[in-house]
Amino acid sequence: MQLQLNNEFEEILEPLGENAAVFFLAASLYYAHKVSFAAAAALANLSFNEFLYRLKEHFGVGFQVADESVLEDLQTVADLTAG
Repeated sequence: MQLQLNNEFEEILEPLGENAAVFFLAASLYYAHKVSFAAAAALANLSFNEFLYRLKEHFGVGFQVADESVLEDLQTVADLTAG
């Protein structure tokens, strides 16, 4: 599949650096829970840390934990280590 960007996208993405479209597409797939963090980083051709940095830079947040059971597990670990 070939991707053609609307000219308006090109104007917006150009100041954000080389491969900005690829990064934002990978980030949107990650935030939509379509691919894992590692898969999105690979799709964006960035290292784990580079992808995390750019997510924080452009979205203000890196990892996205949405599953309630994971949140409960994290709270349990925090409770166990606090006491």
